[in-house]
Amino acid sequence: MAEVQTDKPLAESTSKTKTNEPIKSQSRGAVIETNIVDEMKKSYIDYSMSVIVARALPDVRDGLKPSQRRILVAMNDLNLTPTGHYIKCAKIIGDATGNYHPHGDAAAYGTLVNMAQDFSTRYQLVFGQGNFGSIDGDPAAHMRYTEAKMTRYTVALLEDLEKGAVSYQPNYDARLKEPSVLPGLFPGLICNGAEGIAVGMATKIPPHNLSEITDALINMVDLGNKWSGKPAYNRLRHEKENAEKIPRVLSNQPESCFENYLEGATLNEGEVLYPTFRSEITVEELMKFVKGPDFPTYGIAYNKKEMAEMYATGRGRVLMRAKADIEELKGGKFAIIITELPFQTNKAFLIEKIASLVKLGKIKGISGLRDESTKDGIRVVVELSRNSNPQTVLNKLFKYTDMQKAFNANMIALVDGEPRTLTLREILEQYLTHRIVVTIRKNEFNLSQARYREHILEGLKIALDFLDEVIATIRASKNQEDAKVNLITKFKLTEVQAQAILDMQLRRLAALERQKIEDEYKEVQKNIKDIIALLESNDKILSTIKADLLSLKEKYGDARRTKIVAGGVDDFSEEDLVTNEPTIIALSSLGYIKRTNPNTYRTQKRGGKGSVAAKTKDGDFVKELFMCETHDSIMFFTSKGKVFVVKAYDIPEYGKQAKGIPIVNFIQIDADEKVTAVLPKRTSDKSQKYFIMSTKQGIVKKTKLSEFDKIRASGLIAISLNTGDELSYVKSTSGKDNIMLITREGKSIQFKETDVKSTGRNTKGVTGIKFASDSDFVVSMDVIPSPDGRNLIISDNGYGKFTSLTNYPTQKRGGKGVKTMEITTKTGKVAETRIISNGESEIMVVSEKGVLIRIGITKIPTLNRITQGVRIMKLDSGDKVASLAVVEENIEEPEEK
Repeated sequence: MAEVQTDKPLAESTSKTKTNEPIKSQSRGAVIETNIVDEMKKSYIDYSMSVIVARALPDVRDGLKPSQRRILVAMNDLNLTPTGHYIKCAKIIGDATGNYHPHGDAAAYGTLVNMAQDFSTRYQLVFGQGNFGSIDGDPAAHMRYTEAKMTRYTVALLEDLEKGAVSYQPNYDARLKEPSVLPGLFPGLICNGAEGIAVGMATKIPPHNLSEITDALINMVDLGNKWSGKPAYNRLRHEKENAEKIPRVLSNQPESCFENYLEGATLNEGEVLYPTFRSEITVEELMKFVKGPDFPTYGIAYNKKEMAEMYATGRGRVLMRAKADIEELKGGKFAIIITELPFQTNKAFLIEKIASLVKLGKIKGISGLRDESTKDGIRVVVELSRNSNPQTVLNKLFKYTDMQKAFNANMIALVDGEPRTLTLREILEQYLTHRIVVTIRKNEFNLSQARYREHILEGLKIALDFLDEVIATIRASKNQEDAKVNLITKFKLTEVQAQAILDMQLRRLAALERQKIEDEYKEVQKNIKDIIALLESNDKILSTIKADLLSLKEKYGDARRTKIVAGGVDDFSEEDLVTNEPTIIALSSLGYIKRTNPNTYRTQKRGGKGSVAAKTKDGDFVKELFMCETHDSIMFFTSKGKVFVVKAYDIPEYGKQAKGIPIVNFIQIDADEKVTAVLPKRTSDKSQKYFIMSTKQGIVKKTKLSEFDKIRASGLIAISLNTGDELSYVKSTSGKDNIMLITREGKSIQFKETDVKSTGRNTKGVTGIKFASDSDFVVSMDVIPSPDGRNLIISDNGYGKFTSLTNYPTQKRGGKGVKTMEITTKTGKVAETRIISNGESEIMVVSEKGVLIRIGITKIPTLNRITQGVRIMKLDSGDKVASLAVVEENIEEPEEK
């Protein structure tokens, strides 16, 4: 390296030289000394602005960064239409970097890949053919192995580019011109979102649903707007047309004709070159259309309150969760099936994280983990051990893994070349402003072309009107140039008109061809009037934009992918996700519980064999079966006199043949404790004020419902029991009802509820019925709201009947009661009873082997108390009736469509 020669040592020379004084060097020329702090500050600011404007941030108008825009323009140059052929990505990237983008091909290819990935981009701008990576984080193949072409959304972005709709600027070496922005009919910024890290700032905009965005934009247009100043283009256009006979026509580059004669134009007070769209629409009004972000990987997004804050300020947080369902596997085990992931979640990393948490013991209850995903969708199976609680495991997965994560939005974009934090309304306003400008410039282009064509047709008409003279003039000319000059001089034509006459083919002289010129001339004149009328009317410009948006939605709109939940994860309940509808709760004798749609059981005739209701273990049978609604709280009373509460929607829903899930997954009961009574607690039913309870030994007790308002997860004591006794039945009452107890050996007693004094939870009851034998016990307790009902009795062997309640005398509690059914070896002992009111139309009877029959109550006869009844259900040998439930009249089979 050559040395720099100076008369003094460098340190001495530098220290004594005045600032900004040039120092002459024998080998390098003049050097200007400056303060290093000032130089670094200036250079860093220049670098920062270059990164912000030319690399990292998207333009608010088309939603693209320069690299994305240049790649799409290069694809447009190659004519890679959606219906056309694919071409190698190496060719696309080569053209993009060679013609427009002054950066490396590796970075440019990464941008193209991102626009082609369906899990990264909500609306793909590039169709990829080949390996473009995966949601597992696999990289794309090299550009020489992949092919691509534009999608229909890209076509919408580029629409009218050739009509001078946007300005052009020189490319990096000034050889070519590139558009500074795309016309952008597709609202790319808000629909696809954006992410980028600049210097001192970063942007992160969530994607949205195109149909919802177009609805919001159309509503904004319908509400009207405030123009920011009076548009000057009409006045300037008239001035231009008066100054020149022929408006300038576009040549080789699509520069706007209107822009050409705006250069140096003087604006009057209150005038603007282009109007700016402004709206007074509120965030609440916008969110009637824009429900929330719509991520390409589906999933669930929470908390509309936080979303509203994000839309109002440009900054906010969207909490996302994976979609995970609990399914029953063979062998009685359960699994969590993950089918949708939060946006930007790496599936492979997620599976590794779950495996690591299981290995470390942070999540217990997982016995297997496998990825069953295919090209058709995601499916990750988390198998659970037999005794684990699926909901508890799922909650831990949400807590410790990326199955739950936040999207921290920071909606920054370039507005007039400057970075700005934008609200949702401002983004939509900027889009509409851009579309106004594009619409004006496009129609100015169309007007220019129409004026030029009108001018040509006027020349052709002159030629046809003086055809013989024109021919003679041309024949008398020495050459083409001489003929052009002679035509211009003799017929007062312009140069372009004379050239058009010289280029006219002889066939145009035919009569029909001459008529076509006349018709075209009239059509062009009409077109000119229509364009001028549009440009002079703000309402027509907005109507054109609205029509474009409606067409965009019709062609490209799709259904929402991400489900929106109004509440947050911490303050929302499952009720936000579950429709309140009728359901059947079934509990087996061994403690398996499930929820079933009532329409899965069809009505059958009396005496049928029924259908399989649930696959149960040997010795197990359905013990409790009742109707409720999914939003009801289900109260579980146990044999030891305790009570627990679970929401109905928390109980997994299964088909009629599934046995369900162990009740121990929901309530904390001892090994020798079992659930003996289950009933819904409907807080909306103000008529119910008490719980009436009955033990197996005939003890009854009444307690206010308010005593059970706050039930801990560990349960509450509902009744104190005598040694050897157990709680068997619990019903809600109004305080003025009659109570009926029925025993295993066919005895019954009806007494007034007022005979039982209300006591607190931790108390014993009073005697309800006395038994004639030590082997007898209570098999049913029911509430009689009025004497108009009937008592339905079902025996072990499937015999049943109705008996009018008027046949049952009202007695004092504590007696032995009266006979309610004739017990024989054919009928078997009493299995179940129910009081049936007029609002109930069907019953379901379930056997110990899980067979169920659903029959209408009109098929069952009404008989006296001391009768055997008729066969209701045929049972196989060794099978017995286990339970019955009534179906309300409004629960119908689904109608055929």
